[in-house]
Amino acid sequence: MKQLAVVTGGGSGVGQATVLALVNAGWSVVALGRRRSALEETRSLAGSLADCVTAMECDIGQQESVREVGRRIEAGLGSVEVLVNAAGTNAPQRALEVLSDTDYRAMMDTNLNGAYYCVQAFLPGMRNRGSGTIVNIISDAGKQASPKAGPAYVMSKFGLAGLTQAINAEERTRGVRAIGIFPGDINTPLLNRRPVVPDEAARARMMQPEDIAACVLLAVQLPSRAVIEELIIRPR
Repeated sequence: MKQLAVVTGGGSGVGQATVLALVNAGWSVVALGRRRSALEETRSLAGSLADCVTAMECDIGQQESVREVGRRIEAGLGSVEVLVNAAGTNAPQRALEVLSDTDYRAMMDTNLNGAYYCVQAFLPGMRNRGSGTIVNIISDAGKQASPKAGPAYVMSKFGLAGLTQAINAEERTRGVRAIGIFPGDINTPLLNRRPVVPDEAARARMMQPEDIAACVLLAVQLPSRAVIEELIIRPR
C-alpha cells in the first residue's frame, strides 16, 4: 500500500513539482489549493499516475477549511505520513511605505498561518503513530531580510522557520521530524507578482521548481533516524 502525502499549493510552482515528484517516487498525494482547474492540471501532468493524485480545494488561510479537509483525508484516504507546506504568496506593492493591510494579512495567512493550520491538522496523527515528516518550503528571505522580498513576506518566512524549529524541539522524541528548505530565486508564477517582473533570460538563470522538489524527496526519503533540519539552496 502506498504511503500518503499532502502538499499545499499543489496547483503550480514548487507545490505542483513536488506532487509530481512524490507520485513518481511511489507515493499517493493529496494536492491542496484554491483553484480546482490548477489542481486538475497537476493531475493531468501525472499522466498514467493521475489516479495517485487526489485534488482537494482548500483555502489554507481559513482554519476551519483546513480542519475539514484534514478530517476528510484521514477518514477517506488514511494516515498522512508526509506534509509539505509549499503554498506561498507575495504582493507587487510590498515595501513598507506601500504595503496595504489587506496584502499583509493575505501573506501572513498563506505563508505562515496556513502552514500552522496544516501542521495542527496532521501532526496529531503523526504523533499517535510515532512517525511523520513535515517539510516547510521557506525562502532564503527567512534567513536575511531584503527589499526584494518585502517585510510581510520576510516576517512570514522567519515565522515559518521558527515553526519548523519548534516542531523538532517538541516532537523529535515522538518520531516526527521537520525540515525547512530555504530556496533562493525560483522560476515560478510567484515572480509575476514582483514590482519588476524578471524577463525570460533572468528566469532561465534561476532554479526550477523541480530542483526544490528534488530537495523534498531527499528529506523525505532519508531513514527515520536522520533529519535535515535546514537546507539552503540557491542558483549556481
